[in-house]
Order: sequence, then structure tokens, then C-alpha cells
Amino acid sequence: MEFTTESTTALLTSVIHATSTETSAPLVAFLWLLILGFIIAFVLAFSVGANDVANSFGTAVGSGVVTLRQACILASIFETVGSVLLGAKVSETIRKGLIDVEMYNTTQELLMAGSISAMFGSAVWQLLASFLKLPISGTHCIVGATIGFSLVAKGQEGVKWSELLKIVLSWFISPLLSGIMSAALFFLVRTFILRKTDPVPNGLRALPVFYACTIGINLFSIMYTGAPRPKS
Repeated sequence: MEFTTESTTALLTSVIHATSTETSAPLVAFLWLLILGFIIAFVLAFSVGANDVANSFGTAVGSGVVTLRQACILASIFETVGSVLLGAKVSETIRKGLIDVEMYNTTQELLMAGSISAMFGSAVWQLLASFLKLPISGTHCIVGATIGFSLVAKGQEGVKWSELLKIVLSWFISPLLSGIMSAALFFLVRTFILRKTDPVPNGLRALPVFYACTIGINLFSIMYTGAPRPKS
């Protein structure tokens, strides 16, 4: 389970949600927190892009298929589109899955401050790590920051440890499953395409199949885990 641009949206949503409830009249004094949250959200989005975009475009830029400028433009467009289409459940996990937000019903300003602190801490660490060329994960940053502020604010009771365990397990299971699928796919390509006397015809026949599978998986992900329909 990856948390990138979606995590920024999720924590900012927590701040907005805290100011938009029916009991939020006394929270007008904390409007500055909302404004500060928007500013830090942009900084966090920049830090995530600076650290993570190479995962998607590193090989393309390195091989000369696209230039660095083109990669930045494409990443800006498709990271945003991916966040909108696929970020709903990830945002919900960050906003409500990791911590017990019900504990903040009477102290909504505390949840606002905690969410902003988590965004700020994650942004600073990712920018520093990018500057130092350290191989870190934006997912680990935002999850750790969210858990950290909840431990300080509400103690161990404020953390949903079972959900945290599922997320941590996914960090180990996902690479394992990805490795198995990649090995199986490479075996098929090597057997039926690369080892043929003339691999080009078989490769051209297989290309539409690979495109169709990729598009099908993406469409399934959008429909199954994408943004919910607006309530009428």
C-alpha cells in the first residue's frame, strides 16, 4: 500500500473536516491552521515528488526516452490524476484508519494541529533525505509521522495497531508478490519471445496483449478502489 500524494490530501482533509463540522463555530480562531495546512501540503507534495518520482521515471530518463523536463511535466500531470482517481481509499486509511479520530471529537483543534505537524515533519525529512540522497520511503514517513503525533496527543489508545500491522505487512508482502509476478512474466517472455530465432514477430504479437492487461488492471483499480460517487 503506497501513500504518496494521497497522504497529503488525506491529512489536509482531516484539517478541513475539523473546521467544517456543525460544532466548529469556536474553531474560527483556528482558521490560520487551515491556511497553514494548505501551504505545508504543497511543500509536502513537492518533497514527495522530489523523492519518489524517480521510481517511475528514473529508467526512462536514464535511457534517454524522455528528457528531465518532460518527465517532470508528465509526473505532475499523472501523479495528480492518479491521486484523484485512486487516492480515495488511501486517503481514508491515513485519515481514519491509522488513528482513532473519534477521540478528537471534543478537541478538534488538536487533530488539526497534529495533522499539520505530521505533514510538516514528513516534508522536512523527505526534503532532507532527498538532499542527502538517502533511499527513504514517503510511505514510511507519513505513516510514522501520523503515528507519532497520535502517540504524543492520545497515547497508545489513539493508535489502531491492527491497521498499522496490516500496512507494515503490506510493505513486505507487496515486494514478494511483485517479484513472483515479475519472474513469471519474464519466464514467459524469455520462453516464447526472446529465445525464438526471430523474436520481433512474436514480440509485436504480444505487445497488444501486454497493453490490454495493463489498461485492464488500471481500469479495475480505478473502479474498485477509486473515488466514491458523490452523494446526492
